[in-house]
Parts: sequence; C-alpha cells; structure tokens
Amino acid sequence: MGLRTFIIGIGTLLAFTGHSLAQQADSIPKKENDTTNRVPLDTLAMDMEGVKQMELMSAPSGPEGNPLLLTKEENNYTLKDHPEAAKFDSLWLKELSENASLFDAMYEEVSQLDVETVPEYTLDTETLKKRLEALNQKTPFNIAYNPSLENVIKSFLTRRRDLMERMLTASQFYFPMFEQELDSYNIPLEIKYLAIVESALNPRARSRVGATGLWQFMYSTGKMYKLDVSSYVDERRDPIASTKAACAYLSRLYDIFGDWDLALAAYNSGPGNVNKAIRRSGGYKNYWNIRRNLPRETAGYVPAFLATMYLFEYAEEHGLKARKAERPYFETDTVHVKSLITFDQISELVGVGVKELEVLNPSYKLNIIPYVKGKNYALRLPKEAMGKFVNNETAIYAHVTEELKKKEKPLPQLVKADNRIRYKVRSGDYLGKIAERYGVGVSQIKRWNGLRSNNLRVGQRLTIFSRRPVATSAAKGSGTKTTSSTASIPAGTKVHTVKEGDSLWTISRKYPGVSIENLREWNGISGNNLKPGTKLKLCDCSS
Repeated sequence: MGLRTFIIGIGTLLAFTGHSLAQQADSIPKKENDTTNRVPLDTLAMDMEGVKQMELMSAPSGPEGNPLLLTKEENNYTLKDHPEAAKFDSLWLKELSENASLFDAMYEEVSQLDVETVPEYTLDTETLKKRLEALNQKTPFNIAYNPSLENVIKSFLTRRRDLMERMLTASQFYFPMFEQELDSYNIPLEIKYLAIVESALNPRARSRVGATGLWQFMYSTGKMYKLDVSSYVDERRDPIASTKAACAYLSRLYDIFGDWDLALAAYNSGPGNVNKAIRRSGGYKNYWNIRRNLPRETAGYVPAFLATMYLFEYAEEHGLKARKAERPYFETDTVHVKSLITFDQISELVGVGVKELEVLNPSYKLNIIPYVKGKNYALRLPKEAMGKFVNNETAIYAHVTEELKKKEKPLPQLVKADNRIRYKVRSGDYLGKIAERYGVGVSQIKRWNGLRSNNLRVGQRLTIFSRRPVATSAAKGSGTKTTSSTASIPAGTKVHTVKEGDSLWTISRKYPGVSIENLREWNGISGNNLKPGTKLKLCDCSS
C-alpha cells in the first residue's frame, strides 16, 4: 500500500505542536463518560498496516533492500525520499516561535488589569455601544456596555496594540483547529479568544503558579482530564490534546452555572471561588454584579476576554493589521516512534531544524521522544521530512541504537526520571555556574523549569537532568552516594549515623524540620539504599 498523505490546515498543523492565570485546586470532577483522544491519528502507521512494518523492522541488515547502515556525505546524511514530498514553509514556524515572549506581556496585562483608569484613546462611546450590542446579539455571552469594559478596550488599543496585531497573525494557525473542537462539544466558537487571554497562543507558556500550555492547565486539572504529564512529556502543551481537555472542562462548568461568563470565571479561579462570590454578592448571578467579590486576576479576566473578542471582530475598524499567510495549508503528518530518539538525531537525519521540531512537537519537555511500552508517542514532521523518516525507518532506529551504544551513556542518565536532581539555589549562584557544574546548557535549565529570565532567588528549587555522572551516580552496587566518613563533614555539624533498618523516611521522622529531600540534597544521595555506619548531615552545612 502506498504512503497516504494528509494536507493539514494551518490551525491543525500547529495543533500538533502541543488556568487561567491560575486554575485553582478547587475544581470539579469530570464526567465519567467524557473522553479525550490524546494522540493524533497515526495515518502513516495505519497505511503501513503495522504488521508489515514490524516484519520490516525485524528483517536482517544488508547492503541491499533496507540497509541498516546510514552514511554521511560531506557531514550530511543523504536519506532518499519519495518524489511527492512537499515543501514546508518555515517562515510561519519562525513567526510562532517568536511569539513566545508575548505570554509575559499578556499575563501581566490580565493579572494587573486596571478597569478604572481611562487610557488616552479616542473611541466614540456611542459607536462602541452599538458594536457591543451587535456582538451581544450573535453570541451567548452577556456583552453590554459599561465604562470598565471600554477602559479595557482602550488599554489594549494603546498599551498592547502590537501584541494584538501579532495575535491576529498567530490565530491563523490555531483558530481553525479550535473552532473544530469547540463545535464538536457544542461550545460557542468565540471561546477561541480565551486562548489569547490565557497564553498569547504560546503552547509552551507557563505561569508563575505552574499553569501550562495554550489553555493554561494546572497539573491537577490536567491529570483529571487525562493529560499525560511526566518527566519527558507534558500534554498540557499539546494543542490538540489540551484543546479537547479545555472543551470538556468548559462544557462541564457550563452545565453547573448555565452561564458562559460564570463558566469563564470558574475556569480561571475555580468553581468554588465563583460560588463564594455569588453568596457574598447577595445571590447575584451576573458576572458584572459579582466581579468585585472575585479574586483580583479573575476580576480582570472576563473583561480581557470580551475586549479581545471585540478587537478581533472590529480589527479593521481600529487599523489593526495582521500578516496574512500566503499559503493556506501546511503539509505534515505524524508517526508513532518505536524507539527513544532525540530532536538532535532527528534533525541530523532528516534535515529539519531543532527549533522547527520544538514548534511542531511542543509537548516533549527534554527534546527527547521516549519509547514507553503501552504509550503511543507521536513525532510530527513536515511531509517532505516524514517521507525520509518512514522510508528509512528501520535504518534510522538501528542507527540511533548504535549511536547510543557509542556514547558513555550520558543520554540514559539525562532522561531517567529517577536520576533527576533537585537543586537548591544558594547565594552567589547564577545559571551559567549551575549549568557548568552539571554539564548542561543554560537554555536547558530554563526550559526544564519554565524560567523566562536568568534571574534566580536564594532558596529556589531547580530540576536538573545532569549529564555528569558525578552528579547522579551512586556508589557501585549501593544505588546511593553517601558520605562514608566524617572527613568531609565540618566540625560541630549535627549528624545521624545510619543503623540497620534505617531509611530516609524513618530518619526524617526523627528530626523535626528535616525532610527526605533535605537528606538527599545535603548528603548527595540519589537512591534509597543506606549503608549502616554512614554519617548523614542534618543541615545545609555548605551554605
């Protein structure tokens, strides 16, 4: 059977690349019959009919047919592709990649929105009233003129004009997919504007409280809607998976409140906070009547959403201009990986830049696609590169295996969740110093921890996947790196001598204020096994 290709619409393309300001833990159970298709359809694997592909994978290597050796010509791999491979327009990937910085601006704008200050902008109030009434008639939202909403619109047109124009451009990639999913859940299509307020259309966006992705799911809410979050993968950053989850959650909230304004407020701050605001207002159920009783960021959340909707609907009237996509479609497809593979390896083999891979596959946190039995992890590539990958799939996996064998096992140490380090920032630390200590890059530390700047604070905890064995290795056979004598322990330091039957948990219970994590950090312990006679420090003696 020949390879079938899909032409994916702009929005759908980047859908495969991956609340609000903070969904609170005060959430609600999901309906039992709610389902979320979390993995894009592997059209190529379906056409290869699975069994034939696995037979091919198990075929012996040789110089003819499907050779398992890949050779370089002038430092490049020359994999052959099928002739119908299409061109991929990387210009738009660059546009989306550059939009990442806009999340901070939108987050700040919404969380600190001042609806009382009147910005200096000429906007005829009567004209605005007529436009809002027209919007109100065609949407299920309670859109009515009030001075606060007018101030927000004026603020966006002055302080965030460039941001809104960039959103008009980026929305061409995401909105078609959003509308398809919203329609399937019978949710107002205008909800698509919510993703602008939430994340500025950045699938890698992460708020200060940990909300992540286009729809800014907190960890607990993401898990409730079956979004896979692990050391390798974060499906909150997957546009299709997270959009389905957002639709399911919003649908459930509307079932509770019967009002889309209140559903949006609950999406942002949790249903419990909305219920409290209703009670404190004396039983009012109109958003504008309970707004003063909501958390500060939620009080500005719905006005920001309505202002965004207005500006998109009347962009031309306000002179907001977007760059139009010259090509209406991108051609991409997915394939389920059958072996652990890194973005660097994929880039080297099929000629797609790592930055493009990050945009197309934003849910992979470490630029590594893991292979886990029972899980289906998909790689999304431009069709021209996908042809190269599938046509040489057997050789690629064999090559990757050989490459890993040649290394002194830095990659397995990097990706094992059990070997990750939790580092506590100390006085005098900076990202470059920490990165050098653990043999990683500054950009990697920032990506692993959702850092948007190089600033650190003393006491801050960082997750690091060290490439250096000294940082994660254990005493041979013990699985634990511990201090075997008192030589490295400063005089006067309070210590605990490990006894038979001791564990990190039992030791932490004996000393108030000392946690298992403290014991690991203070003593360089990476495993759980303790050797009797070992002396453990009970303080952060090096700080």
